[in-house]
Amino acid sequence: MRAAVISITERGRVLSLHIKKCADFISTDRFCIRSHSDFGSRCFEDPAGLVSDIFNRYDALIFVCACGIAVRTIAPHIQSKNTDPAVIVIDDCGQFVIPILSGHIGGANALAVRLAELIGAKAAVTTATDTGGRFSPDSFAAANDLIITEMDKAKAVAAAVLESEKIGLVSEYRFVGLPKEIVEDTGCKTGIYIGNADRTPFSVTLKLIPKNIVLGIGCKRGTDFSAIDILVRMALYKAKIPIERVSDVATIDIKKDEHGILEFCEKYSLKLRTYTAKDLMETDGDFTSSMFVKKITGVDNVCERSAVKCSGGRLIMRKYAANGVTVAAAEKPLILDFERKIL
Repeated sequence: MRAAVISITERGRVLSLHIKKCADFISTDRFCIRSHSDFGSRCFEDPAGLVSDIFNRYDALIFVCACGIAVRTIAPHIQSKNTDPAVIVIDDCGQFVIPILSGHIGGANALAVRLAELIGAKAAVTTATDTGGRFSPDSFAAANDLIITEMDKAKAVAAAVLESEKIGLVSEYRFVGLPKEIVEDTGCKTGIYIGNADRTPFSVTLKLIPKNIVLGIGCKRGTDFSAIDILVRMALYKAKIPIERVSDVATIDIKKDEHGILEFCEKYSLKLRTYTAKDLMETDGDFTSSMFVKKITGVDNVCERSAVKCSGGRLIMRKYAANGVTVAAAEKPLILDFERKIL
């Protein structure tokens, strides 16, 4: 998680420096107001202007100042709990850590707890499911890389939990740590379906889709981004795999600086994983073999082997090729954990 720590006062500067040095669970950049800055910080003069510049560039904004300042500066930029960064306020005396935006999906609640432990403060978490120690569909989905298809259904599940209703569960994947609020019973009015099929086993069904697909991509040197983008989207469409399910892109290490692949990863916010020809050749599986590709790269198949190597799972889409681009997809094995926390 990348976090921007923003301070206004001298005590805030000192506290931001402590967070930078000691919070090894996040990657931080410090932003200090010019009159109270130091060599390791980036200076600013207008909090609103700063937030306007960085709001969408970080996973979390940590304000060390009064709540009012934070609220006023972020207000024009708030869009959706699905996309907004986590926002946390810490008073400059370091007594309270208050998550004020994206508590569940953005991870603000979990981050606030960790920061409070770090600086010896109290985490003031205010979301109803957290204060009551109840199951939160938002937190569960975020912690397990599950896509919430309809936010109104997530709200309905949360509301049912607060009303002490039992929530049904149908899952295509293994799970552990089932909380008391969740039961494997399709007789419940409100429930959760985890999988990829078009199923609504409950009157009110929250469908959660796992983000656990790895794309293996190969291409000729200098292949344009648009050729990669068009082929990948066409292949995924034919395989009925939403691109939102993709978590990583994998390829051979000689393609680590391939601009088309890098641009594709940037467009869809995907991580790029690369492997040597030896690593790929040692990957077990039934792969489409090409002696021409082996002569060029040292491995008989880049896309299928890299997808399986990265995922640790199985191919669900074999090699699809056109215009000098190849793509395949593999699914990561998944065990859902209802007790997993996010940060």
